[in-house]
Amino acid sequence: MNTFIVRRLISMLLTLWLIITGTFFLMHAVPGSPFNEERTTNEAVQQNLIAYYKLDQPLVIQYVNYLKSVITLDFGPSIKKSSQTVNDMISWGFPVSLELGLYTLALAIVSGITLGVIAALKRNGIIDYLAMTIAVLGISIPNFVLATLFIQVFAGEGGWLPTATWTSWRHMILPTFALATGPMAIIARLTRSSMLEVLTQDYIRTAKAKGLSPAKIVFKHALRNALLPVVTVLGTLAASILTGTFVIEKIFAIPGMGKYFIESINNRDYPVIMGTTVFYSTVLIIMLFLVDIAYGILDPRIDLNKKEG
Repeated sequence: MNTFIVRRLISMLLTLWLIITGTFFLMHAVPGSPFNEERTTNEAVQQNLIAYYKLDQPLVIQYVNYLKSVITLDFGPSIKKSSQTVNDMISWGFPVSLELGLYTLALAIVSGITLGVIAALKRNGIIDYLAMTIAVLGISIPNFVLATLFIQVFAGEGGWLPTATWTSWRHMILPTFALATGPMAIIARLTRSSMLEVLTQDYIRTAKAKGLSPAKIVFKHALRNALLPVVTVLGTLAASILTGTFVIEKIFAIPGMGKYFIESINNRDYPVIMGTTVFYSTVLIIMLFLVDIAYGILDPRIDLNKKEG
């Protein structure tokens, strides 16, 4: 385990460096500057702004300076909102995005596993077909389409739930369900197929022969092994949920990181784009690492070093 952790930490740092480098040079490869759309036509003013944000320095010097800022966790000021720093935006927006992401992930895991287990136990029955139909619809319909539909049905016509901001539990229902439907469908299908395979294993037959109750067989013996494929994809699903919040946050006017990220792209605000990209990349890399650790804990037979290799 210790060898695996050390190797993964090294690979995580290398991956993060590649992301930082790629993001930096891609941003600067785009023609123009963040000040091209300034209302002033005074060339001297634009040059002073470029000099103030050190965008007139050689690209290599800018890159080295940015690496230093990342190491010190100081992403610098926003170009378009000079009174705010990128760190401020992350500290304001990320807790909201994280809260939405955690609610979504919890809902997707609980509902997805429940649907998958029920579908496997009621194989080829009405409940199985109904559960898998829900799963197929969840995978097929994009979350932004569901978000629009939810707003029209539950907020517009019904008037039961609010649609904007993030101030109470009622504001959390629609965006959480819109974002959770896709991951829930994937988890449900994985759980069903894995449960069907596990239920045919010899140790399950042995447990039945010993007279164990169906609930004990399912929850103590079958479900733990059936969840291994689900755990494997949790890192990827968490990544899709966190990045998917950007669109959902925009639709529901949620004051999370999506607001700042989308605005920064429209404004070509280099520090905000790079800072949020590096921050989210770090979070996602850590989550993938934790998923691998959880995989090894659930099944001690797995050699993590061989798995990585």
